[in-house]
Amino acid sequence: MERVNLKLYLENVYIMEENERLRRKAQALNQENKALLAKLNTNHAAASSTSTTTQRRPPTAASAAGTGAATLKPGKQQPK
Repeated sequence: MERVNLKLYLENVYIMEENERLRRKAQALNQENKALLAKLNTNHAAASSTSTTTQRRPPTAASAAGTGAATLKPGKQQPK
């Protein structure tokens, strides 16, 4: 009976040590995740602020013609 108790005790100690190791690893990963998320949010905010300050030009006539819009000249009908 003592042998069974010792075996169970040692197994329990091993499980508690493994649990503590995994808890520390999870805590470190959580801190790393928070740091990366903060960096991502900072980069995203910086990118958003620069893109809103740049001027966007309206499309030119040449780029609008490439959209497939048909233009009709006065007095001419398009073939059916």
